[in-house]
Amino acid sequence: MRFAPIHLLRLIRVGFVLAREGAFALVDPVDLPAGVAALLRLARLVEKRGASSSAEGLVAALTRLGPSYIKLGQFMATRPDVVGVRVARDLEKLQDRIPPFGQTEAVHTLETAFGKPIEALFSEFSEPIAAASIAQVHRAITHNGETLAVKVLRPGVRARFRRDLAAMAYAAETMEDLSAEARRLKFVDVVETLARSVTMEMDLRLEAAALSEMAENTREDAEFRVPSVNWDLTAREVLTMEWIDGIPLHDIEQIAAQGHDRIALGRIVIQSFLRHALRDGFFHADMHPGNLFVDEASRLCAVDFGIMGRLGMKERRFLAEILLGFITRDYRRVAEVHFEAGYVPPRHSVDDFAQAIRAIGEPIHQRSADQISMAKLLTLLFEVTGLFDMRTRTELVMLQKTMVVVEGVARSLDPQLNMWTTAEPVVRGWIERNLGPIGKIEELGRGAVSLAGMIGQLPTLVHRAETLTQLLSDASEKGFPLDARSIENIGRAEARRNRWGNLALWIIAAVLVAFALHVL
Repeated sequence: MRFAPIHLLRLIRVGFVLAREGAFALVDPVDLPAGVAALLRLARLVEKRGASSSAEGLVAALTRLGPSYIKLGQFMATRPDVVGVRVARDLEKLQDRIPPFGQTEAVHTLETAFGKPIEALFSEFSEPIAAASIAQVHRAITHNGETLAVKVLRPGVRARFRRDLAAMAYAAETMEDLSAEARRLKFVDVVETLARSVTMEMDLRLEAAALSEMAENTREDAEFRVPSVNWDLTAREVLTMEWIDGIPLHDIEQIAAQGHDRIALGRIVIQSFLRHALRDGFFHADMHPGNLFVDEASRLCAVDFGIMGRLGMKERRFLAEILLGFITRDYRRVAEVHFEAGYVPPRHSVDDFAQAIRAIGEPIHQRSADQISMAKLLTLLFEVTGLFDMRTRTELVMLQKTMVVVEGVARSLDPQLNMWTTAEPVVRGWIERNLGPIGKIEELGRGAVSLAGMIGQLPTLVHRAETLTQLLSDASEKGFPLDARSIENIGRAEARRNRWGNLALWIIAAVLVAFALHVL
C-alpha cells in the first residue's frame, strides 16, 4: 500500500488514545528490539493518571475510539493467537451498546425503504428496545395483529466504518511488510475478515438470508429454532422478523422458575452448536446469552445473525477427527490430521507433533468432568501449532472462539456438564456418517461427477494448453512482461530494508506531537 498521510494521521490519533488509556502497559518490552522498546516507553509518557495497567485500559480506549474499534476489539477477542488468551478474555467485556438514534430517523429510514408512511406499515412501532453500533431493534405490530422485531440500520454507519477500516488495513499491511510474525498471523486477513463481516452486517438483506439458511438447515431440529423472516418488510437498511417470546439464557432464575430443565438446556446448547458446525458447515458465531432464549416448549431460540461462520468439508473433517482423537486419546491421529489437511508444513515430524499434542491432552484426562474445557483445549492446541509453523486459519479460530462462548453458556446452565460425553454423540455420528462406508460411496459419486465434468472440459483445456505453450515460447524470446502490481511489489521489497528507520521516525514524530498536545 502506498504511503497515505490521512491514514497515518488517523492512526496517530488511535495511538494517542491507546497511550492515554494505558493500553501499552499490556506490551512486554523485554522481547522487543531496543529501539521499539524505547519508543514504547516514550509513548507511555502520555498515560493519564490512574490509567489501568490491565486490559481494562485497552477496553476503555477502544470504547472511546467508537463503533469501528469496538467491533475490532470484539473480533480480536476471537483471535487469542494474536492478542493472547488473557487479553482476548478481557476483550469479551467490550459492550456493543451505544445510545440509540432518534425515533424520527428510524421512521424516516423505514418510510424511505418501503415508500410508505409508517402508519401504512404498522399499527404500532415502539421506541428502540436495543441499540448497537450498526443497528437498533424496535418492536412493531402489523395491522393483522402480528408482533415483529424490526432491525433498523444506523444512519451514516457505512461511511464511518469505511473510513476506519481503510486505516486499519493500512496499519495491517505496514506491519506485515515489517514483521514475519505479523505475516504468519495474517494481520491483513484479520482486517479483511472484519471488513467482510461488517459489510455483511450493514446489508440487512444478507443477515436475513443467513437467518433463512439457518432456518432451512435446522427445520428438522426438535430442540432448536430461529425466527422467520418477513421478506416483504426487509430491505438493505431494514430487517423484519418474527418476534421471539422467550427467556434470555442469562436469566437462570427465571428459567428455573418456569420449570425448564437447565441440564437439558446445557446439553442442547453444546450439541446444537456442534451439529450446525459439523453437519451444516454454517454456524451462529455470536452465541452469547443475550442472543439465546428458551421458549415455552423448552426449545433453544437464537437471534441476531449478523456474524456467521462457515466451514468447508475439509475443516469439518479436521474438527471432528481432532475432537474424537482427544476423546479417545489417539494423539497420533490428531497429529496426522493436521498434516493431511496441509496445516502443518511437511518438514516437521509427525511424531514430534504428536508428542506436543499429548502434552495438551493427557492433563485433561486427569481432571473431573466439570473441569474439562474443550474450548481451552483448542486454545492450547492453536498455541502449540504456532510452534510448528501452522498458518492461522481464520475460520477455525472463529469456531474455537465461538466454542469458548458456547461452553460458557452451557456451563452457566449446568456447572457439572461433561463436555466430552455431551459432544461425543454428535462428533462420532458425523464421522460414521461422512467418513464411513456411506460417506465413501457419496464421495465416490461426487468424484465421478467431477471427473465427468473434467472430461467435458477437455477440448477447452487443450486449447488453453496450446495458448500457454505459445505464450511461453514468446516469453522465452522477448522476456516476461511484469504487470504494475509486480513492479510495485518489487519496489516494496527493495524499500523494506529502509522501512524500519522511516517507521521509527514517524512514530517518534507522532508521539512527540501527542506529548506536546498533552502538555499544552
